[in-house]
Amino acid sequence: MLHEAHETHEAYEAPEKRHLRVGFVALSDAAPLVVAKRLELGHEHGLTLELSRESSWAAIRDKLLTGELDAAHSLYGLVYGVQLGIGGPREDMAVLMVLNRNGQAVTVTPSLAGALADTADLRAALASLGRRPVFAQTFPTGTHAMFMNYWFAAQGIDPLTDITSIVIPPAHMVAAMEEGGLDGFCCGEPWHAVAQARGLGRTVAVSSDIWPNHPEKVLACRRDFVLRYPKTALALVRTLLSACRWLDMPGHRAEAAGWLAEPAWVGAPRDLIAARLLGDFGRLRGRHALLPVSFFDDGAVNYPHPADGMWFISQYRRWGMVGDDALAQAAHTAAAVNHTALFEAAARAEGVPVAPPPGSETLCDGRIWNTASAADLRAYVDGFAIRA
Repeated sequence: MLHEAHETHEAYEAPEKRHLRVGFVALSDAAPLVVAKRLELGHEHGLTLELSRESSWAAIRDKLLTGELDAAHSLYGLVYGVQLGIGGPREDMAVLMVLNRNGQAVTVTPSLAGALADTADLRAALASLGRRPVFAQTFPTGTHAMFMNYWFAAQGIDPLTDITSIVIPPAHMVAAMEEGGLDGFCCGEPWHAVAQARGLGRTVAVSSDIWPNHPEKVLACRRDFVLRYPKTALALVRTLLSACRWLDMPGHRAEAAGWLAEPAWVGAPRDLIAARLLGDFGRLRGRHALLPVSFFDDGAVNYPHPADGMWFISQYRRWGMVGDDALAQAAHTAAAVNHTALFEAAARAEGVPVAPPPGSETLCDGRIWNTASAADLRAYVDGFAIRA
């Protein structure tokens, strides 16, 4: 049994709602949800999960807001964008746990990758295009948009004035590269591996080289779901913690890659999914060690640290998406969104250590993100040379 180390049915409390519809987007980092469904890990906690594959992050947002989805595999930044009312309806949201860290990338056309290899300078490589470059991300407030902006700015490129940024759902990125007119994209796997295998693109950066062990997808829902169904929310977090733990066990990622390859889930070649799940980036090199996607790491992955949410708010202010009032309220916002007490209760029940907040983290521009940065977001944002 997966749960020998934690309490079992003697402490069982039936969830208020037993059947849950949980959304996901076709990405390798949806693995915890797919594992939870394939192994029916929810049954131990009184839950039956119905997974709903959604076409885009906008669809995830809209169906969470209308109640068509109870919860979802979500971009961290999607939750905070909705919470702050950026670019769409505002709603009180909840981050229940982090589902993974790392696992995203930037891929560019082969010709641009060649120019970058020749010049070793992204500005010069982009200048060789003779026009304004076009890059795609997956959601305006999401991880990919913020990481792509950060990556460009770290190399002296203003993403607001020097780059045309468009939104494309992850599973459509490869087709967009094939159609032409797109110079690069940032999203999750396995679409970078697919583009490279088909000769349509070349991965030039992975997200762990932008921010090592960065937070990525989360288990999200509306805040009123947690208030109405607290036992259900607890059971769902316990279920997904079990799935994340399973993925860290020897040989299980390779097995999960076979499930993800099925059309109902991701629908990409198994070997391409497995390679990036296991951290095979070919001959790619970076400033930092190139880290594979992480799902558990003895629970260090999963704690919803409020400082993670505050980093997204700092970037929204940096790019002019929110005002100074959002910075002033960032700690309050993050404390309300990130349900740390719920997570800690689920972790205790599962025998998962509650990890302390990460220490200082150095991003690709040399800037340090730590508790001091989170405590003074105004100074942190003002320290960026390139900002709105």
